[in-house]
Amino acid sequence: MRYFFSTGEASGELAAVVLARAIRELDPGASFEGIGAQRMRDAGFALWRDNTGWASFGPFAAIPRIPKLALAAVSTVSRITRTSPDAVVLIDFGAFNVRLAQRLRRAGYRGAIVDVFPPGAWLDSVRTARAVTGVAFALSAFEHQYEFYRANGLPAAYFGHPLAPGYAMRQPRPAPSPDAGAVAILPGSRPAELRHHADLVMRAFVELKRARPHVRGIVGAPNERAQRDLRRAAQRARAGDLRFEQGTAAAIADADAALVASGTAVLECALSGVPSVAFYVVSRALARYVRRVYSRRFYTIPNLVLDREIVPELMQERATPHALAAAVDAVLADPQRQYGELRRLREALGPADALERCAAFIVAAARGAAA
Repeated sequence: MRYFFSTGEASGELAAVVLARAIRELDPGASFEGIGAQRMRDAGFALWRDNTGWASFGPFAAIPRIPKLALAAVSTVSRITRTSPDAVVLIDFGAFNVRLAQRLRRAGYRGAIVDVFPPGAWLDSVRTARAVTGVAFALSAFEHQYEFYRANGLPAAYFGHPLAPGYAMRQPRPAPSPDAGAVAILPGSRPAELRHHADLVMRAFVELKRARPHVRGIVGAPNERAQRDLRRAAQRARAGDLRFEQGTAAAIADADAALVASGTAVLECALSGVPSVAFYVVSRALARYVRRVYSRRFYTIPNLVLDREIVPELMQERATPHALAAAVDAVLADPQRQYGELRRLREALGPADALERCAAFIVAAARGAAA
């Protein structure tokens, strides 16, 4: 079978690669094409479009990208209707992917379309849910979203979070010496995130060093450009010696705790058993917009899933260097407190075979459409 994956950013790429690997176990002759970047290329995808620079946060940042994304959607519809893959798999990036699916259906594509991580998981939008189910199979990673779809009479599938089984929780670590420890610094991957976060996390690390003079910092940078920006921010803050690694996994491997921008990286830390502190800062205009449309108590996935704060969240005005340093210091002083909650989170994200069941659903959808 032939599968076309559409992603818009690094977290979607990760999910695409993991799902493709599981699909190959069920469909050894499977071939993969799609929209992605280097990670998908390295995993054997034939890359149709490179999504580097597509990601944005909020409607204001997205506006300049609309013409480019609209052209990409038109050319992708032409490509898919011409090559007719057995299934199109949409990974997150809802503003683009739902419209892509709608255009594909209008253009006459009759293959399976599966929307993994359909949009609005924590917004409870009936309108969005209907838009998804009108053109695709909704495959949710969260039980809450699945129940919302079903309560509104909309078809959806849920087998657990497909990424969760791929992470092994390490054994709990004792608290490091009061003047030391190793902290992973994960400020995000989008350019806009780094503009808001690079100097902030470096100043926070300087504050932490005042309390823990021998603390070590391990910076996770998604690419060489981000690493250059973060090195410059470290120099401006006089943060001292830092170790730079590429990606979340390498940064947290030797860390006692993590300071991490809210997003998929928080979930990666949680599933790996690394206690963390989450933060996020956007422009004031975007913060006002988010507060108008978003009414939940929490922002990070672990807290949303368990409906309580297991990972400290410091958002917007609360994310000062002093407050971030104090929160990380508290986690280093008592890592066991958060670790127990992380075990409960893992149980709440579904069974150990969630990935295999998600892959089987996609393969079955492809074969059903081809029959």
